[in-house]
Amino acid sequence: MHRHATKTLARADALLFGRVIYEMMEAAWRPPARTGVRPDWMADWMEPFARTIDAAKKYVVSNTLDQVDWNAELVRGDDQEKAVQQLKREPGKGLYVGGVKLPLALAELGLIDEYEFVVQPRLAGHGPTLFAGLSKHVDLKLVSRLEFASGAVAMRYEPRR
Repeated sequence: MHRHATKTLARADALLFGRVIYEMMEAAWRPPARTGVRPDWMADWMEPFARTIDAAKKYVVSNTLDQVDWNAELVRGDDQEKAVQQLKREPGKGLYVGGVKLPLALAELGLIDEYEFVVQPRLAGHGPTLFAGLSKHVDLKLVSRLEFASGAVAMRYEPRR
């Protein structure tokens, strides 16, 4: 999974995060990449992911943060539609969007060109529901499917237009 995630992040020109996912990723991945000291919980095979996410350009959509660092630029939430449209117009490979609330907002605006869902072989029974509250259906077309030895399955979809 981490190798797949590393490749996915490396395919993007930048990462687009909401405040919560930005803070979670920074707390987990910034210190190991910067200090060079691997925490006890991090296996060797996780290091390429840590280096990739650390080096990636990041945009953080937030109205509550005053500043960001970790190779990031702050985008005010009230300007997110214009900001994302501008970022999408720039030449390159594209953006990777992570989180729960921000992808919902961008789906509402029709600004997501590709979705990837990774289904884990575990029933949790709690946690956020992706796209809860979406005001309209978004019909998707399967583009690719990748199974992992763990039983997880990554599926990429494009919206049907």
